[in-house]
Amino acid sequence: MQGTVIKSTGSNYLVRVDGKIYNCKLKGKLRLDGRKTTNPTAVGDLVDIELENETDANITKIHPRKNYIIRKSLNLSKQAHILASNMDQAVLIATLVSPRTSLGFIDRFLITAEAYRIPAKIIFNKCDLLNEELLAMQKHIIAIYEKAGYPCFSVSSYQKDQIEAMRAIFKDKLTLIAGHSGVGKSTFINALEPTLTIKTGEISSAHAKGMHTTTFAELHPLSFGGDIIDTPGIKELGLVEMKKEEVGHYFPEIRDRMNDCKFNNCLHVNEPKCAVRDAYEQGEIAVERYESYLKILSGEEMDWKEWEIK
Repeated sequence: MQGTVIKSTGSNYLVRVDGKIYNCKLKGKLRLDGRKTTNPTAVGDLVDIELENETDANITKIHPRKNYIIRKSLNLSKQAHILASNMDQAVLIATLVSPRTSLGFIDRFLITAEAYRIPAKIIFNKCDLLNEELLAMQKHIIAIYEKAGYPCFSVSSYQKDQIEAMRAIFKDKLTLIAGHSGVGKSTFINALEPTLTIKTGEISSAHAKGMHTTTFAELHPLSFGGDIIDTPGIKELGLVEMKKEEVGHYFPEIRDRMNDCKFNNCLHVNEPKCAVRDAYEQGEIAVERYESYLKILSGEEMDWKEWEIK
């Protein structure tokens, strides 16, 4: 029997097979021996199971992953923890207030998705809290990312019509939902799928930041088709390790122009006859995105290794 891992709690796993949930453990040969991760299987994995009884089973095989998210273990610095795998798309929930999501954070999220060809979208939540100045800022930010090729949406989780319109994005897909703690992920998911009752948290008044309410990744079915993987709130997003000359490949607006540069190893900084620099100077590439690219190139944004998407 083949199923999907929907939850992991230490050495126990919940596996869904044709709508039925089984409590599973790993066969001994599949455990941690020789692995560089703290967990051999993760939410989203396709696995084979052998039944022991009507409710319990053993995982006998983990199928190859098309992609996965890995988080560095805080206690075991040389190991990492796989949080989720096999997603069709990744959706970042971002906010301009309570808390504020930085453009650098958004860019790191998009780069990690690009590195492993995971389609990405951005949902700007809590639009009901924005004044005219912030609404104008959000409109500017959305224009930046839509120009780069990323679908963006502005919603309030308390506006039923806006949430209903979002369902088309998630229908019949396995979607990772990520974001800082406090951006309203759980509230958004509960509004998207009213049959769910995911615990929601409050914002810390001292720092205007969210407090963690989700402590591990978990897959939830959607009644209108598809599944979502809710993940713990992210404080910092780590990049996959990449060479400097590779960074530009993960910015679509740079990737689209880099073949027109004079030099094959052009870093698009100050080289002569650089098509990317020319496009930037002509306003075809957003200032914010190009400056973010330069920061990442210089290593300013490449120190964090807590999260990677592969």
